[in-house]
Amino acid sequence: MTDQPRRALADFLRTRRTRLRPEDVGLEPGPRRRVSGLRREELALLAGVSADYYQRMEQGRDVRPSEQVLDALARALNFSAEESRHLHALAAAARSPARPARPCEPEEVPPTTVRLLRTTAAPAMVVGRFLDILAWNPQAGAVLGTFTQLPDSERNLLSLLLHPEADHACPERAATVAELTGMLRIQVAADPGHPRGTELVGELAVRSDEFAALWARHDVEETTRGRMRVNHPLVGELNLDWDAYPIPGAPGPVLIVLTAEEGGPDAERLQLLTSLIDTATVR
Repeated sequence: MTDQPRRALADFLRTRRTRLRPEDVGLEPGPRRRVSGLRREELALLAGVSADYYQRMEQGRDVRPSEQVLDALARALNFSAEESRHLHALAAAARSPARPARPCEPEEVPPTTVRLLRTTAAPAMVVGRFLDILAWNPQAGAVLGTFTQLPDSERNLLSLLLHPEADHACPERAATVAELTGMLRIQVAADPGHPRGTELVGELAVRSDEFAALWARHDVEETTRGRMRVNHPLVGELNLDWDAYPIPGAPGPVLIVLTAEEGGPDAERLQLLTSLIDTATVR
């Protein structure tokens, strides 16, 4: 077992335990508490494990919880389905031998997906497993703005939204950053020690106090669709729906397509924006 996955498992359990109030699980609050949330002993009792065993899990020590123990902890902590899957993924990583350092193979966009980007009229882009923007059509470039001028290493959805000027262009930027951070955490847990994941988390944590605080919360998201609001300098406010479609082949990159409700003002503005750009190329 490696130190990093064990620590991630321990931190995830601790953050979830300290957020849960005794009354949330049918316990009496009792006298004033020195710490927030449930005590370790209370959670261990609810999950049917010994307090010493659970304490060793939160300390990041060499314990190997069974699937049944993980399920019991998830139930005791009132986990959502995605939180439960994340818990199992962290435990599996902690049980696995440490992986030797390996080169970071670049993610590739299949030629057929590039062809699809070229032929679709809707703004569309391919986003890698760690939220790097790998390819896009001109419509997506027009919606997202000047990111096309950035170096490849900075073309990342989280990195873009953590820039100070992003608040004006994206009024719901803070909520979107929180959502993307949860999505990134799931990908990092799925492949701990991946060079790109490690590099990105380190860079963003140093650069952004906002990201560092969100990362410390250990929230997870498995979002596959959502809504984006953009203040565009050419056409004004755009309210767009986005959906993510897995690309056949190796797991990781997804195709994200932005659409607007037909017949509405957002569809009209999106059509106007499309008429103002050169749609001849796909990056």
